[in-house]
Amino acid sequence: MSEMSAMNRKIIQNLAETFSRQIKHFNRTEMECLIRLFNGLLGDQSDRRAANGLDRGKFRNILHKTFGMTDDMIMDRVFHAFDKDNDSYVNVKEWTEGLSVFLRGTLDEKIKYCFDVYDLNGDGHISREEMFHMLKNSLIRQPTEEDPDEGIKDLVEIALKKMDHDHDGRLSFTDFEKAVREEDLLLEAFGTCLPDAKSIQAFEQQAFQDSLEN
Repeated sequence: MSEMSAMNRKIIQNLAETFSRQIKHFNRTEMECLIRLFNGLLGDQSDRRAANGLDRGKFRNILHKTFGMTDDMIMDRVFHAFDKDNDSYVNVKEWTEGLSVFLRGTLDEKIKYCFDVYDLNGDGHISREEMFHMLKNSLIRQPTEEDPDEGIKDLVEIALKKMDHDHDGRLSFTDFEKAVREEDLLLEAFGTCLPDAKSIQAFEQQAFQDSLEN
């Protein structure tokens, strides 16, 4: 074991202790594993700015390789949801906080997270335009005679009809929450922004099992 990692061990344990009191869903040992994993990922960032945390490219790489995400727009938004202080890096605390919802969040936490991902301009509403962009981006386009945009506009109207409880032509958080509580399949209505059970299991197994054996 290098001196570097020996020095880090105490720091990691202290961080894990603190985080496990502040952040839900992970115990201290799991927290320690996630911090180690974060440090390992940072080690791959040759950039001297690595001290700031994971940059967008590195983070998207994890979303793509580990969680099978492919939608660029959604991956950008997930990065944004993790990067709470908007400094264009996901630091160690944002990493563990983000993963607590991403991997093990309650329905309440996931509703809030998905809404944040879908509210592209951060104004507290998901507008027709935002829905259109996300659906256009996430649907596989089939070559047809028809204008594909028309089909997407129809989908937006269907989504609004189902989810826009106060009928103001956009979704507030309350609208979104009410709709998802009535039909939880609507949680990821505008794009896959949460990992599926299989990739969560694989990630946790690797992050927690491997680290515990080392």
